[in-house]
Amino acid sequence: MLSILIPTYNYNVFPLVSDLHKQCLECEIEFEILCQDDASNQFLEENLKINAIENCSFSRNDFNFGRGKNINSLAEKAKFEWLLIMDCDTFPTQNDFIKKYVATTNNPKFKVVFGGIEYEKEKPEKEKILRWAYGNNRESLSLKIRNEKPNSRALTSNLLIQKELFIKNPFDASITKYGYEDLCFMSILGINNIKVSHIDNPTFHLNLETSVIFLNKTKTALENLAFIVDSKIYDTLDSKIVSTHRLLQKCMLAKLMALFFKKSEAKIRTNLLSENPSLFLFNIYKLGYYCNLKK
Repeated sequence: MLSILIPTYNYNVFPLVSDLHKQCLECEIEFEILCQDDASNQFLEENLKINAIENCSFSRNDFNFGRGKNINSLAEKAKFEWLLIMDCDTFPTQNDFIKKYVATTNNPKFKVVFGGIEYEKEKPEKEKILRWAYGNNRESLSLKIRNEKPNSRALTSNLLIQKELFIKNPFDASITKYGYEDLCFMSILGINNIKVSHIDNPTFHLNLETSVIFLNKTKTALENLAFIVDSKIYDTLDSKIVSTHRLLQKCMLAKLMALFFKKSEAKIRTNLLSENPSLFLFNIYKLGYYCNLKK
């Protein structure tokens, strides 16, 4: 009935697996929980304990696949007709998490379902505020707001999808670096007229990166976005950065934005690493860096 797929990297996923296992047993369904570590080197001892849990397995790739390819590999191994894709650093906010997803499988209109994501409301330590602020404001969206743009406001960190549908529309294996693989995946679904349904069934995102790491990963993601756009495979990406850059190009302002970024990066970075980072400046930072990449 249900295959839960958890791509893992440098994270102790045992507590998540234990909770999901308990919920699946309570629902009295056929299930399996498959975890696959993408050649990381931490928490292996803790995660190997997963193999002792009934219907659960933990394996490790010999080399790094990248998140999308890792999920594709898990989907190929899955034996049930429904796939629940979850990030390793998420955790259900409610003890009826599996029950809610199982209920959607009885409704033929649901083929792809996103339950949402939440962040703790309590402010974390200064070093992690940027990731927390961004998550609370840009990812933790209400059901009403998510339904306004169903595909572009869904993530594969908490996504239920029919296996047959996923196998026909897998992650792009050419995207091996971090960033925007979800956007491309949702874009392909949209191109094929597959609409994501939204329900109120969120998970917490637990693993807050430091602001320094988050900024560095943001740059990597933008470099990956530039590669994706240059490949011209995805002409319908719903990305504000891409659309704004194209508008700036038409107005002959893209090079000016790139120059502004070079001169102001240090000052903007100081704000973003502070106790009160501005998400407006974060948007400027991302747009400026992207313009610099594309000049």
